[in-house]
Order: sequence, then C-alpha cells, then structure tokens
Amino acid sequence: MEAPIALNANWGMLGHEWAVGLLRRQIADNRLGHAYLFTGPIGVGRRSLALRLAAAANCTQPPAPGELCGACRACRGFGRGQHPDLLLVERQEGDREIKIDALRALTRSLSLTPLEARYQIALVLNFHHASEEAANALLKTLEEPNPSVILCLTALDADSIPATVVSRCEVLRLRPLPAAELAPALQARLGVEAEQARLLASVSQGLPGLAMRLHQEPALLESRAQWLDSLQSLLPANKVQRFAFAEKASKDREQLKSMLLVWLSYWRDVLMSASGAAVEAANMDRAAEISSVGQQIGFSGAASALQAVEHTLAQLETNVNTRLALEVLLLELPSLPS
Repeated sequence: MEAPIALNANWGMLGHEWAVGLLRRQIADNRLGHAYLFTGPIGVGRRSLALRLAAAANCTQPPAPGELCGACRACRGFGRGQHPDLLLVERQEGDREIKIDALRALTRSLSLTPLEARYQIALVLNFHHASEEAANALLKTLEEPNPSVILCLTALDADSIPATVVSRCEVLRLRPLPAAELAPALQARLGVEAEQARLLASVSQGLPGLAMRLHQEPALLESRAQWLDSLQSLLPANKVQRFAFAEKASKDREQLKSMLLVWLSYWRDVLMSASGAAVEAANMDRAAEISSVGQQIGFSGAASALQAVEHTLAQLETNVNTRLALEVLLLELPSLPS
C-alpha cells in the first residue's frame, strides 16, 4: 500500500495559507469554481496546490469539510499526480508550445463523466506556453462548464495568457515566501539543521518547490557552487579566458540557462548590496564576496551586469547562437583586479 501524502493543517503545503483557506472554505460550502488559474514563478507551488485541491475535492474520508485524509485512493492518486480522473496536459519535450491538438483532445475527454471520483480534474501546466489559438480551444469548456469537471491552469502570470481565458477563471496569485517564513517550515518538514534550512530558503529565493528539489538533489547545490565559482574567476579574467569559458559553457543550452539564472540571483544580490539595502542575500553563503564586488563596481555596475544577464536569458528563448550570446555577455560583465 502506498504511503499517505504528507499532511499538516495546511493541506501539506509550505506556505500559501490564504489560498488553502479559500479553497478549503469553497469545498466545505459546496461552491467550488469550475476553473482556476494558479499563477506565480516556477517552484512556488502552483502544481502542488492544484493537486491538493483535486485531492481535497475528491477525498472520500475527509476528517472535516474541506480537509483531506491523505490516505484514501483519491488523496494518494491525485496527490502524486496519477489518478484515472486526472487529465494532465503540458508542453512536450522538444516542443516550443502546448499543441492545439492536445487541448482539443482534453476538451473531448472532459465531456465524459468521471470514472470514479466526484470531480474530473483537468490540469494544464504552464499554460503560458500555449499559443492563443490553442488557448482558445478551451473557451467552449470554460463557457459551458461540465458540473463534474474542475479545470486547473498554471502560468507565470495572468498577463501571459489570453484575457478571454483569465476572465473565466478564478485567479490565485502565489508569491515566493519570505526566507524567515520558509526556513522554519523546511526545517520541520525535512528535519535539517537551521543553517541548512536558511540556506535552502535563501538560495531558492522563497520558492518552496525549488527548496525541496535542492534538498532532494544535492547535485543542484554543487552545480550552483561551481557556477558561482566560475563567475568569480571570470571577473578578473581577460578576454581570451572569458571566450574559452564561453566555448565550453555554451554547448548545452538548458544547462547554460540554469547557470545564468544562478548568476542572475548573484547580480541581484550585488545590486542590493551596492544600494545599501538591508536585505539578506539570496546567496547568503557568498555574502562577503557579494559585498566586496558591490563596493568595487557600485550600483550602476551591478545594474548593468544584471541587465546583461537578463538580456542573455531572453535571447536564449530564441534561436540565438548560444556561444555568441555568452561571449557578448562576458564582455559586458565588469572586470575586477586579480
């Protein structure tokens, strides 16, 4: 028998108590909406909250109205994202967008009655990857909802999808948690030392899902450390050394994106340090180094570096030559004395 999903008074979620409370009350009062849009950055908990909603709405042994037992077939199945009445759609590997055919197939499936649960749950992940034409394929379902269907969409923000879709959904905007709130929750959930919990909370920039993944996959923290070490060694490097690094680092586009996201958080920390803001660095284990760089390049230098990394990340979403894009970025980064 599968283990029950981890629960607490907040549906097992880390943070977002207001959203859980709202959904719990809707279930208890039998006034669930037919469509929800969960927005926020990747790792904030959009998918997790949608699956918890699915479990709570279909739980067969709720300890109280709006709660979930975590042990029944519905709770286990929806909790791990595998249930006969869960229809999941997302962009397939190698595709640039969610295909219209996938959403049309979803619409046809939603005309059927649930196989065993009270509600059939349609979960479309990262709906911002759907073209406007594909997104419009869901409009009929949104306009004429089946009472036994709950449609859950996730996206970075409401502005990234058609307004015609947004207007037909109840929007729940999830935001990163303050590190001071996430750290103790991680310590309790993971059983790690307080210092490690603080590091996970800060490095993840308040994203519970990312913090959990960093804990579960230590190699990610090792890669982060290597990328920050590389950045530190590049700042006093000459053009030849920077170009040699670009040649190696540009071979894997997805790995390059991950590295630049880490660099982006670093330059944000430098910018905050240079501005004199009393904000704890996301890369708290590099605080002394960040302070030193901020003092050397100042606010404008940090802002320029941050903008350069942001621009390069945007370019990598196009067909840009990765090596050329990284070479240009490295030329724009500040040069520090050895």
